[in-house]
Amino acid sequence: MSYQTEQENFWAGEFGDEYLRRNDLTPSSLASRLALWGKILRNCPRCPSSVLELGANIGINLHAFALLLPDASLTGLEINSSATKALRKWGGAEVIESSLFTFSPQKKWGFVFTSGVLIHLNPDLLPTAYTLMAECSLRYICMVEYYNPAPVTVAYRNNTEKLFKRDFAGEFLALHSEFVLRDYGFVYHKDPIFPGDDLTWFLLERDNKEL
Repeated sequence: MSYQTEQENFWAGEFGDEYLRRNDLTPSSLASRLALWGKILRNCPRCPSSVLELGANIGINLHAFALLLPDASLTGLEINSSATKALRKWGGAEVIESSLFTFSPQKKWGFVFTSGVLIHLNPDLLPTAYTLMAECSLRYICMVEYYNPAPVTVAYRNNTEKLFKRDFAGEFLALHSEFVLRDYGFVYHKDPIFPGDDLTWFLLERDNKEL
């Protein structure tokens, strides 16, 4: 399948398959994700009953949500067919194989998030991604990405135009004033117990709550 941006083709193809082999689900990776999402979800007074991950890959985050919110329905959107195969084999979430930019949601979810996904999208289409997130969310949006106060492009495993850092949450809030910032935090790669990948997370909440 051919997509409208080189970044989509990049992740749907061989490099995306290689990423799977480098980032398998392990006890330590799951523990770090449980620590991260446990901290974030403490800011949600009412636990969401439905969760959508945009760019779920093999579902490491969704495995954590299955343990933290055992009664919630989980959905993962993923562009890479090898990853969706692994996610379906797990069986703990509804799986949608699609690009963000061709996805037409038929419902909304209480908690919508990305984790290391916005950084890999074509920057020209970020407003489209932000609009999709807003349309999908009943109440919460969370972005777990690499932060930089100004947009920068970073070489990624000897590939150019494949990793971008910026203030994703700030850009989102400037376009979607119906959401407000609830909390934010940082996960350090040298954390002695639950190391992350120097990721910054932002939890946003819709002002006019429908949940």
